[in-house]
Amino acid sequence: MRAGRIRLLPEATVNRIAAGEVIERPAAALRELVENALDAGASRIAVAIDGGGIARIEVEDDGFGMSAAELALCVQRHATSKLADDMLVRIETLGFRGEALPSIGAAARLAITSRTRDGDSAHTIAVEGGVVGEVAPSAGAVGTRVVVADLFFATPARRKFLKSPRAEADAAEVAVRRLAMAAPQVAFRLESDGRMLFDLPAQDRAARVAALFGPEAAGVLIPVEGRRADVEGGEMVLTGFIAAPTVTRATMAAQALIVNGRPVSDPVLRTAVRVAYRDVIAFGRHPIVALFLTLDPEQLDVNVHPAKAEVRFRSPEAVRGLVISTLSRALAAGAAGVAAPEVSLPALTRYSGLPLRRPVAPSPAPARMGFAEARLPMEVMPAARVLPPVELREVPPAHPVDYPLGAPVAQVLDTYILAVAADGALVLVDQHAAHERLTHEALRAQLLEGEVRRQALLMPAVVDLPPGDAARLVEQAEALEQLGLEIEAFGAGAVLVRAMPAALGAPDPGPLLRDLADEFAEMGEGLALAAKLDAVVARLACHGSIRAGRRLAGPEMDALLRQMEATPRAATCSHGRPTYLKLSKAEIERLFGRR
Repeated sequence: MRAGRIRLLPEATVNRIAAGEVIERPAAALRELVENALDAGASRIAVAIDGGGIARIEVEDDGFGMSAAELALCVQRHATSKLADDMLVRIETLGFRGEALPSIGAAARLAITSRTRDGDSAHTIAVEGGVVGEVAPSAGAVGTRVVVADLFFATPARRKFLKSPRAEADAAEVAVRRLAMAAPQVAFRLESDGRMLFDLPAQDRAARVAALFGPEAAGVLIPVEGRRADVEGGEMVLTGFIAAPTVTRATMAAQALIVNGRPVSDPVLRTAVRVAYRDVIAFGRHPIVALFLTLDPEQLDVNVHPAKAEVRFRSPEAVRGLVISTLSRALAAGAAGVAAPEVSLPALTRYSGLPLRRPVAPSPAPARMGFAEARLPMEVMPAARVLPPVELREVPPAHPVDYPLGAPVAQVLDTYILAVAADGALVLVDQHAAHERLTHEALRAQLLEGEVRRQALLMPAVVDLPPGDAARLVEQAEALEQLGLEIEAFGAGAVLVRAMPAALGAPDPGPLLRDLADEFAEMGEGLALAAKLDAVVARLACHGSIRAGRRLAGPEMDALLRQMEATPRAATCSHGRPTYLKLSKAEIERLFGRR
């Protein structure tokens, strides 16, 4: 196909192209408007959206405001009040590209009303599909009120790629929450379709983090602080809060990373957080962190992404080292302030001094040995909960010659089962990972048979959740019912649980529902129902499995090994981690220099 002649594009077309780069969805437009309010010195920001922000976005602040002349300029491309010079090296504001308002005006119906703090009255201007109206006097309080209606009506191709109003509303809420986390000194209010999602007063950083992460995380937050010199002798400072390893999430949704007051999704910071936590939380889980990094603006490039979601550090190694060392130090000290011992000896290659606990001599076991049937003495395991009744076949007394995984001889760290096979091999089993796979396969088999068996709760449980999470779970109530989990709405920010899958025993429904809400948020709307159900089954299995630190009696260990041998895919857990390691006699002899 022969190309046409080179020509300059009309201004309206240029603005519409820019709109696609800067405001690819309602959440992006909303973020730009809230950033403008923060840069204008607002102490209070009120946000309201309808239809996920597609139908309407309204942002009102009490900042400096704009004069009539400034209103006329603000809707022109590359007009900004946020650059002190033209060097682009010391960016100290959230937004500076000068494209957000004209881009929004090119794709939607935009109305701005503003009044300066010393102005006698307000003024307003309207932009519709790129057509700019005249500035006119108007009634209005000090500050700025921006209303965006019918987003992307002028660019229908872009509108076709938007998700449902619910998904767009969720993304908008995430954007506002991140900005509210970055600016705790500012009061924030967010409404969606007339429903209040949160109304936060101006508060200190600790209170804001606790309010946005919820009471479960608030109770285990650990303050962090670290400093390190940058490449030019300046100082980088890292402060904030991290949750203890006992409270984690299924996704990275509860990670707030703020750089010079700007919320970012930065791979350098995320990797550093993951490295700092990798030895204290399970693979596949994600920590809860709110980290605030401050450094010289000249050490940071914030202009590497049209939506300003990513930044580039002049010295990423120094930043990574600061985050890892600061978090590792806080995690080692723990909540009690007592440093944990450093263990660096490779497992099974030299003596590490770790104690072995031999299996507790059990009472005579019933003919059909299940986890719920093997009782432990109270002095061995105080406050132990009954384990889920995974289907187990009859198991005679174990002998190494009879079974591939051998016979259990000890439990290491109340987490790993040590067994000896008939050929002399040592087998080390992760009891949580193994039982997670067994529970997963039991739930999957029941689902294939038609319905997962459920156990009604004696008293329905009420679980408080953020309104968006509660709504997301209620929308999936029919699918969850197929998995034995019966829930219903209980107000705007709570879910009532009436029944749980019988295979799970009696876990606390709160952490399970929070993880399921995260799972559904990550899945997206295009995922098939079968894939959704399988992902949820994996999450259910994790919560229904025996935990690390749970002491097991001899018959329980033996029953777990025998069930593993009879279960498909038992070599890995639901998340792909190995459930056992095997060290042959020859390998042991090589380790001791006998070969």
